[in-house]
Amino acid sequence: MLTMLHISDIHFGKPYVHEVGEAVIKAAHEMALDVIIASGDFTQRARREEFAQARDFLNRLPKLPIVVVPGNHDVPLYRVFERIFNPYRLYREYISDDLDTVHHLENAVIVALNSTSPLRAITNGRLDSRQLDFCARAFADVPAGISRIVVTHHHLAPAPDYEGGQVMPRAKRAMDCFSELGVEMVLGGHLHRAYIGNSLDVYPGRDRERGIIIVQSGTATSRRGRAREREKNTLNLIRVGEDRIRITHFMYFDDLFGFAPISRHIFPRSGRHYLLDPSSPEDGIALASPVGVPDDLKPPGNRKPPVVPDDRKPPVEVRDERRPAPPDERRPPPPGDGSFGMSAPDSPVGG
Repeated sequence: MLTMLHISDIHFGKPYVHEVGEAVIKAAHEMALDVIIASGDFTQRARREEFAQARDFLNRLPKLPIVVVPGNHDVPLYRVFERIFNPYRLYREYISDDLDTVHHLENAVIVALNSTSPLRAITNGRLDSRQLDFCARAFADVPAGISRIVVTHHHLAPAPDYEGGQVMPRAKRAMDCFSELGVEMVLGGHLHRAYIGNSLDVYPGRDRERGIIIVQSGTATSRRGRAREREKNTLNLIRVGEDRIRITHFMYFDDLFGFAPISRHIFPRSGRHYLLDPSSPEDGIALASPVGVPDDLKPPGNRKPPVVPDDRKPPVEVRDERRPAPPDERRPPPPGDGSFGMSAPDSPVGG
């Protein structure tokens, strides 16, 4: 099992909310994580003091591998001379000297790509062919079963709302490339609201069988949330198992002084077209067993014992529906939490 915390759009500067940032740090220490992914926009105006605060924030996170990419707000917008001739000077000094990186973990290879384009597409970003080749080389010798993940700041799929947010130029080319490379997930930010789904929802592409899981994070710590997450803060907890990927979406609540889960998404791993075994205690009955499948093709846990005909079975009682049920059958249902047997979701964190 690989467990990842995905945060984005920190925005140190005026939009940053201190108490929410403290909750993010506390939550990260409460989660049993393997890696932390921060998908860009560490600052609001790419100023030195903002980068210094961002570096302090990163240093207070658990001592784990941290995957970072720059966002468009990490490039100076109004300092035009600097944007043209040395746009990543402060980002390299405080966050990371490398812009495109490869991270090898036990169960995954993560390629982080710099999607900012200070001269051509500062708002919507861009990935060029050189970066796609870099990605192809990184995944060239990755064995089967190892998850292939791409991180960018800018989004490759539109948000499922009417709030605008044009996708990255030539996004379809990038998605087709990632699909051919066997990428399972693309993580990003930029839009300041989260959405989790499959690339096939918006672009069938060349591979219409599998698609790529799209994981967008809202703004983790700023007041710049948009659409349904207006002035809200969110983050994602991602667990990659042997046969499935579970993504839990957390939102900050003032009454908790921390983050609580508001949705959970479960996808089959690459190479699997559907979810077979619902018996995982972490998933409860959120997954259903395959239906209409011959018993000899079902997973062992879902097979029913053979039915042996027995002519001596007692006759079936036929009850007059107009007659009230006996008293012992009118007992109130036992007390419960209304969860219908589902396991409890991830607990609130960071409070």
